[in-house]
This record gives sequence, structure tokens and C-alpha cells, in this order.
Amino acid sequence: MTSPTNSSASTKPFVAALASALVPGAGQFLAGDSRKGRNLLIVDVIIIAIMLFFFRDKVSFVTLWIRPSSLALMMVLNILLLAYRVWAADDAYQSAKSTNGVSGAAPAGAVFVGAIAIGAVLLLPHAVFGYFDVIQYDLITSVFGDNTSAAASDTTTTQPAVPVTDGDGNTVAVETTTTEPAEDSFTGDDRLNILLIGGDSGEGRTGIRTDTMITVSIDPVTGETAMFSVPRNWTYAPLPAGMGVWDCDCYPELINELWVMGEQHPEAFPGPGTPPENAVKGVVGEFLGLDIDYYAMVNLDGFVDIVDALGGVNIYVPSDVVDEEYPHEDGTVERIQIDQGWQELDGHLALAYARTRHQDSDYFRMNRQRCVIEAMMEEADATSLILNFGKLADVMKNTMQTDIPIDALPQLIELLPAVDLDEVVSIRFIPPEYHLKYRDDGKPGRIANIDLVHEHVQLIITDPDRAIEELGLEQLEDVCGEPTT
Repeated sequence: MTSPTNSSASTKPFVAALASALVPGAGQFLAGDSRKGRNLLIVDVIIIAIMLFFFRDKVSFVTLWIRPSSLALMMVLNILLLAYRVWAADDAYQSAKSTNGVSGAAPAGAVFVGAIAIGAVLLLPHAVFGYFDVIQYDLITSVFGDNTSAAASDTTTTQPAVPVTDGDGNTVAVETTTTEPAEDSFTGDDRLNILLIGGDSGEGRTGIRTDTMITVSIDPVTGETAMFSVPRNWTYAPLPAGMGVWDCDCYPELINELWVMGEQHPEAFPGPGTPPENAVKGVVGEFLGLDIDYYAMVNLDGFVDIVDALGGVNIYVPSDVVDEEYPHEDGTVERIQIDQGWQELDGHLALAYARTRHQDSDYFRMNRQRCVIEAMMEEADATSLILNFGKLADVMKNTMQTDIPIDALPQLIELLPAVDLDEVVSIRFIPPEYHLKYRDDGKPGRIANIDLVHEHVQLIITDPDRAIEELGLEQLEDVCGEPTT
């Protein structure tokens, strides 16, 4: 029978290895090699100090996780750190074994338990980190990888042909091409305008209808933020210079058909992006009198999956919402009822709440859309994102598209601490206030008072407090929160 003393001596190498797997150097102290243990602890302190520097606050942490180069570097460092911990654990094991004169084999049970414990402590944190790193790298390069910032690219401009006469008197047309640096879309000091699009390409529809169009405008200096909602049924919207093939010098049809029109008439929507992107960004920007920097679009199925990946959303419903013939995402019809009060909605019901209009109108659902967006932002806490990261990343890869370039992401992240969701000013450009007249041809849709829209947009971004008072606007907290009385 093995004596207690021998049993303790035979298991001490495993204890030392486990200690150094947790804290490199600790096992060396247990093995009696205090000099090496002290040196390794100094290395540990240096490593921790470096990590604390790079992860010193939320912005720094997120910034590292949105740069592909940082993600690649962190994966390399993750592997090196694993190698360092494996070496430290093995060194502690060997030191304890030689110091205690252990020559025989340890009990089989102790070997098994020790190996499992050491392996788990060594591999598990690095495997988890590697999983998140790979998923994030794939997400960033998939969604944002094809986009390049205007600052990083050049614009090639072809000048009109210049007539030149040769020696025989014949005229030759010569094309002159010049390459100039492209103008920055977002410099970090200008106001940032991002168009959020809800695309409906479900059953029974040809192409994508942009039924939700909300422009988020952020002052990067003050953090003041406004949300401008454009209804889907405005017509005869003004076009930017150089766009269009219509005699009215406008887009005469429903504004939510712009994406499809960009696909059908690409020649009508030239610009830096694809024709559908140029169409929606250009026309919505002209409607609001703003330069739209970027857009982000999620389709209906993607919206449902994103909300589900976040674990649902909590929303205050001011009055019962009932739709006897709600069009389900799969094209079928169902009855939807969402009761008044605080409700926890899954992706399907959150979409229904934002999408239904049968009991009221497009204009009431625009309020609900803004509240759903706010609820999703509130729900996107660190715990929810970590627990559902893999599913959320997969959904975004498959259902989201944007023209936000990778190298602009750090700037966007740095804006987040300055934005107070409760102070966001929100406005819907809806009839009757912004209605100018009906169409002359009898088709559905209204014509907006663009001058009034521009006037109010400028008032909101230059003096939001005055705009709230004069225009009777509500902040998101007032629109989406539970009444206090």
C-alpha cells in the first residue's frame, strides 16, 4: 500500500502544474524554485498591465474587436499566451517532480483528475477566446469587408471629349481622364448621418421595398442625436443632381420603391455605390436636405432573428395592438394581439409590432418602429451579446448589408459614449403638416412640402431644444416610455 507521504509527494507535481496553469510562477514557488517563480510572476504582471492598457475602457475594448488587423494580432497573442502557460505548467510539474524525488507513478485516479483539471484550465479560456475572435473576424470581413472608405480610394473622372484637328483637317475626339482623391464621407468633425433601412422582400413581393427609412443624425462633438423618419408613401421626391430619367426631375413613384428602381434603372442612379444604394441614400438625403454618409439595411427575416438572438426585447405598449390579418413573414395571414403595458416580445412579435398598420396607419407604426429600435439598443448589453454572439453574428452576415467601411468603424464606436438614448430627438415627416398636395394623376401617394422639411431638419440639428418647444417634438424617452401620470 502507498503511504500517505508518498501519495502526497506523487500528486504534488500535478498541484504545482495546476497552480502555474492558473498563474504562471505559482507552481514554481510550490516546487521550491522561488527564483524562477518570482521571475514568472513579474512577467505575469507585465502581461496583465499590457492587457489592462488595451482594454482600459469599453470604447478601447470594442475598437480592438472591430479591426481585422487587431483580431488577427489577438489570435496570435492568444496562441503565444497559451504556449507560455503550457510551458509554465510543464516546468512546474518537472520542478516539483525532481525536487520531491518522485520516481514512481502517481495513482491512476490522481493522474486522470490532474490531467483533466490542468487541460481544462489551460485550453478552455484560449478556446473560448479563439472562438469569439474567429466569429468576429468573419463577421467584420463579411459585412464590412467589401467596403472601402472614400479617404482610402481615388475617384477616376472622365472629362468630356476634346475635339482636336489633325494635319489633314480631320477632327479627332480625345478623352481626358484624371484621377483625384475622393472626398471624405465622414471626417469625424462633421455631423454623421446613417440611414437605417428595414427591407421587406418577403412572400408576394418582387425585390426589396424599403418600408422603414430612419436617418440617425449624430453631432460627434456634443453627442446630440436626432432621428428623422420618412414615410414610405411620399411621391415626387426631389433627386440629387445627376440622377434620374424622369421629366419631372424627381422620383415620381412611392419612395419605398427606390431600391427596386435602382435595380431596374441603374443608369438613373450613378454614384459611388450600387445603383439601389445610390438611389435610396440620394433621394432620402435630398428629401431631408442632408448628406447621407452610410446606410445599413436588415430584411424582415433578419430582424426577427436578431431580436431572438438578443433574447427578445422589452417594450412599453401604450394601447392594445390588434391585427386580424397580419401578413406573416412566410406569406400566410394570422391574427396578432399585443396587449397594453410592458411586454417582452420575441422577434416575430417585435416585427409585428413595428410592421402592422391595419388598425391605425403608416404614421402610427413609425412611432412603434422607433421604439423597437431603441429597445433593441437597450437590450444589446454585454451579457446578451456574449451569450448569443455566434447566432447573432451568423444572422447579421446573412441578412444585413451596409456601406460602412471597416476603417470608419473605430470612429463610429468612439461616438457611442456621447450618445444618450433618452435624449434623442425624434420626428416623423408625416401628413397633414408636411403634406403639400395630392398627385395629379390619381395614383396613390402624396407630395411633401420639401421646403418645410428642410427648415425643420435644420432647426433640429442646430437648436434641438428650440425645435422640441416650437415643433412639439418628443424625445424617445417620452415616445417609448411608460406615462408618468
